[in-house]
Amino acid sequence: MNASNRILRTLRLPALLLLAGLVLSGSAYAASQQELNRLLRMAASVGDDDELISLVQQGADVNAANQFGKTALMNAVGNGNLAAASMLLSMGADVNRRTVDGCTALTFAAENGEVELTALLLERGADLEARTHSGQTALMLAARYGIVEMTEQLLFKGAKPDTRDKDEATALMLAAAHGHSGVVERLLKAGAGTALRDRQGRTALIHAASEEGNRNTLALLLEAGSNINAKAKDGSTALIWAAGNGHAASVELLLQHGADANAQDVDGLSALMEAVGANSLDSVRLLVEAGANTALKDSYGKTALDMSRRKPECRAYLEGHH
Repeated sequence: MNASNRILRTLRLPALLLLAGLVLSGSAYAASQQELNRLLRMAASVGDDDELISLVQQGADVNAANQFGKTALMNAVGNGNLAAASMLLSMGADVNRRTVDGCTALTFAAENGEVELTALLLERGADLEARTHSGQTALMLAARYGIVEMTEQLLFKGAKPDTRDKDEATALMLAAAHGHSGVVERLLKAGAGTALRDRQGRTALIHAASEEGNRNTLALLLEAGSNINAKAKDGSTALIWAAGNGHAASVELLLQHGADANAQDVDGLSALMEAVGANSLDSVRLLVEAGANTALKDSYGKTALDMSRRKPECRAYLEGHH
């Protein structure tokens, strides 16, 4: 090795050591930063306000998210920690940051029924129309879980009652499907559409009849002008659904308001046949007394009487009115 090469090597060695030191130092810094961010999210989850301040002072990123996109603010909201959420917002937390699935702090608050947190987030500029992965807004979530106060709050702030999710369902349909009459009432007052249909062609009235059998919800929707004989894509009506679920009180209400007792779906099934299938003798009686045709046949040529073979009470009643 000649003299010039030795000199170059001598000069290069400290430079390489310095570079390696910087790389290691950078890696250590990155690891330290990640740990601070993780600890911040944990402190937000448990509502440790003093720790939040300390970690931010040490350099924790208030908007750093985990692999799912959840930030400290979302953790605070999801665990009902109002003080921590307020503090994080004051320290610069992004109120509209989204997770990988599109959720925001506001949708977390709505899903968990956190009315006070929802109010705080709205005051700080939360996007009312932000959607989850399924396309649901905070209003839809409040409607789905029957949170009346939050529904009022969101509507007052300007939430759109007829926004649709990925299944084309609205807040009114979601509330009706779960029998939340208080929410249904407020949505109707806000102008929610009763004629709208989801991807399956079901109206809010059909949803109300198909799930909980809530008579109050049905009454509200009927008073609001819902089409009682509207048919979904499969030809089913609210009456057919109510009968199929054995909700005699709903069957009675629908018949009183003029529901067609002889409507049939695409398979030829009528409300009477569905009532027999549900083994609901009360519904069978109501339908027959309202003029349901016992001779109607489904697509397989079977009548309600044929279907009652293993339903002795329904069969005895139908035989007496055949």
